[in-house]
This record gives sequence, structure tokens and C-alpha cells, in this order.
Amino acid sequence: LNIISMEFNVKRLAADAGTFLSRAVQFTEEKLGQAEKTELDAHLENLLSRAESTKHWTERIMKQTEVLLQPNPNVRIEEFLYEKLEKKAPTRLNNHEQLGQSMIDAGNEYGPGTAYGNALVKCGETQKQIGSAEREFMQSTATNFLTPFRNFLEGDFKTILKERKLLQNKRLDLDAAKTRLKKARMADARAVVGMWVAEVTKAEQELRVTQSEFDRQAEITRLLLEGISSSHAHHLRCLNDFVEAQTTYYAQCYQYMVDLQKQLGSFPSTFSSNNNQSSTSTAASISVPTISTSAALPSPASGMGSPGFSGSRRARVLYDYDAAGSSELSLLADEVITVRSVPGMDSDWLMGERGNQKGKVPITYLELLN
Repeated sequence: LNIISMEFNVKRLAADAGTFLSRAVQFTEEKLGQAEKTELDAHLENLLSRAESTKHWTERIMKQTEVLLQPNPNVRIEEFLYEKLEKKAPTRLNNHEQLGQSMIDAGNEYGPGTAYGNALVKCGETQKQIGSAEREFMQSTATNFLTPFRNFLEGDFKTILKERKLLQNKRLDLDAAKTRLKKARMADARAVVGMWVAEVTKAEQELRVTQSEFDRQAEITRLLLEGISSSHAHHLRCLNDFVEAQTTYYAQCYQYMVDLQKQLGSFPSTFSSNNNQSSTSTAASISVPTISTSAALPSPASGMGSPGFSGSRRARVLYDYDAAGSSELSLLADEVITVRSVPGMDSDWLMGERGNQKGKVPITYLELLN
């Protein structure tokens, strides 16, 4: 039995080697233009082209999404290694969370009872909220967007590549059989007729077998390639999930910042969004004379000096502002209003007018226009 098994294996190895050599010869002669090549039908060629395009763009979108979620290439490599080792990557604070913690620590150091310390703590808490929202967005995107794309490349497309390789081999076998039949039919007429007929018959039988195997493999490959349409439909659903997660993330961030801006805006004489602020309450409490920064420095982006002008001026609003009382005027970013200085009014404020509406507005929220 062992001898029979060894003989079988030797014959099988010899047959495999012969097949490989035949394919190699056929492939080489095709490249040199010395052998004809069976072309795939146009529909199958189009399906193959679409599959390659799908692979290319799926890989590219995945790569750019990973860069969006984690811009640091070293961290991406580390996470990749942990994934390959099937180990959980260590939990680390993201950039927003690190900034938020630093702000909170600084605010506690200065004293949360002070204006600046309180503002730092509030800003820090908001940054940590944004960091938490970012973490949820990244997890959702990884699960509902990146993983299905990766599964397609490592699953469905690998199967397509395998069957396409088989189709290529079957095509080489078919063309090699065609070549052998052609040579058999063109054999020397002086050959023994019986041997010549037998050789031609064998070549014709081999051609029928290889043609049948090629047709069968072409059909299998075609069915798999037509499944790319289903992959596109699945990827479209994943894209919708990604957009929904991104919309939720940005909406959360916007709401967190609006809430923070309202909290800081409750102290209009102390906080301003462009860092031009009057002296702190601490300086005022010890009766140290102060000079308004709006009088000492140019107004934001306008290059204009002190607002102490006569008559009315046009001004563009830089940031949204919610009025703290009936004497103030709420503002919307980018709107243009009319402002004027009022004798005796705090130099950090101007009187604003929008149609029939009037009220005090903080100068640090304005850009005076020529």
C-alpha cells in the first residue's frame, strides 16, 4: 500500500509540474506574441474592472477615515499591533480630554471661586464632554463603517481574487490545449496515420475538457463579481451610519460650546471671546485705577482705535451674544448694526441699534467698519 501511495503521489506531482510548466509556457508565449489568447467577454471584463475599482476606493476611504479618527500615525501603528496580537489597547485620554483636565487642574489651582479659575474649570469640563463625544463617534465609526469595509476586503474580495486566479489558470489550460490541437493537426504527413489520428483525437478531447472547465469557472467568477452590487448597497448603509454618527457628534459639540459660551457670557465685563478684557474684579476690589483695554488697544480685526467717536458707526458682529438684561441688545454673528458712544457709559460698551431695537452691546464682540 505504501508503494502504491508513493507511486500515486509521484504521478500527481509529475502531473502538477507538467500543468504548471504548460501554463508557464503558454503565458510566456502570449507575452511574446507567439500564442493566441482567449479573451474574456466584455461583460465579465467590466465586472472585473468594477471589482478592482471597488477594492481601490474601499482601501483609500478606509485609510483616510482612520487618519481622520486618529491623526497620530504612531498611535495607529500601536493600535494595529494590539489588534493583530488580539490584545486590548491601553485606554488613553484623547486630546480634548487632556486639554480639559489641564484646564480643570489650573482652575482649581487658581481657585474656582475666582473669575478666571471658574472659567477654566467650566472650559475644562466642556472639553472633556467633547472628548467623550469624540470617543463615542470613533467607536461608532469603527464598528459600523470601518469594520464592514475591512470585512469586504479580507473576505468577499479575497474570494473573488482566488476564483479569478483559478479562471486565469483555466484560461491558460484552455489556450495550451488549443495550441496542442493546432500542432497535432499540422503534424508531418509522413507520420503513421493511426498515431496521428490518435494524437489529434486526444488533443480534441483535452480541448473539450479544458473548455468545459473554463466555462464553469467563468460562470462562478461572474456570479461572485455580480455580488459587488450587493456590497455597494451594504457600504451605502454603512455610509449612512457614518454620516449619522458624525452629525450627532458635531451637534453635541456645538451644543456644548453654546452652553459654555452662555456661561462665560454671564460675566460680560470680565470675559470676552477675543481675550480683550477689562481688569479683573480682584483689581477693582483693591481700588487700583484701571484703563479699559478697548480704549488702549485696536478693536478686533478692524484696526480702529478707541470707540470714543462722535455720531453713529456701522459695526459687524463677530460672535453671538445673549443679552443679560433688558438694557442690552442680543447679537448674531456676522450681522451689521449701528452703534454710537454715549457720554458716561462704560467704555467697554456701546449703544447698538437694529431697526427699532436698541440696547447696550459689548465692544469686544464688534468690528467697527469704515
